[in-house]
Amino acid sequence: MGVTVVGSVGLDSVETPYGKAELELGGAAVYFSLSASFFTDVNLIGVVGEDFPEIFINILQSREINLEGLQRLPGRTFRWRGRYHKDMNNRDTLDTQLNVFENFKPIISATASLEPYLFLANIHPALQLDVLKHTYPNFIGMDTMNLWINTTPDLLQEVLSRVNMLFINDSEAKELSGENNIKKASLSILASGPEALIVKKGEHGCILFLDDGDHFALPAFLLEDVIDPTGAGDSFAGGVMGYVAYRDRYDVQTLKEALVVGTVMASFACESFGPNKLINISMADIRDRCEKFIQQTQLESYPLLPENDK
Repeated sequence: MGVTVVGSVGLDSVETPYGKAELELGGAAVYFSLSASFFTDVNLIGVVGEDFPEIFINILQSREINLEGLQRLPGRTFRWRGRYHKDMNNRDTLDTQLNVFENFKPIISATASLEPYLFLANIHPALQLDVLKHTYPNFIGMDTMNLWINTTPDLLQEVLSRVNMLFINDSEAKELSGENNIKKASLSILASGPEALIVKKGEHGCILFLDDGDHFALPAFLLEDVIDPTGAGDSFAGGVMGYVAYRDRYDVQTLKEALVVGTVMASFACESFGPNKLINISMADIRDRCEKFIQQTQLESYPLLPENDK
């Protein structure tokens, strides 16, 4: 079972305490696709300009990502420039140039439209709704951000009412719901439509909330060196959706397993500038890190508690 992703493809320039990278391959759809491609077929829907390097096309094709929906238009590719602080949890956006992405109109092939899994990356809710009119998935994941929460709340709510799973960070979840407590925030968001909500908490991991009130929390995979966290969230989403598509099921246990896979994929993305680490890992690397992660997050036994109150 394959997955279709609709989102940005760009050129990123990043500065972190570990150095700088200029005009690296970037964009939400790119990180998602590279991550998901280890588990399932991926159709990438996006747009680039005349300046988009052919070598980056070759990289995507090397992962057998279907690029029928990647338009190349006159003009410059979407560009983003950012600088991370020492703790890597905060960053400053120094420059954003939408360029050809500003008037992006997704072109969805018959193959992409019929895939049973769809991911709507962080794009305008009006575009997300338009994509939903031309696709016929069984399971839909989506991402959003505070810009759309603040400027297009009605459109965003319409999208939320039609998706199965929302990926969002903790501050955005609180902003979207109007609740300061993350559990109350999750209940409010789930009441608006999604069956599942994944709250991303950066270096502190993630929490899966379900519409029956259940939840499941995971820490992040600990790294000694976080070189560049750009794209980690999209790599996480790619791992989750890619695994769900690979298993072709979305019961609670599968979603929990998918969170492990997504967390591991996000950790790889953080270990290099751009998606270079994602490009060069193997399934053996992924399997090894998943095994290590599971060992780090499970107990050999339950705590042995006293039989009676003292």
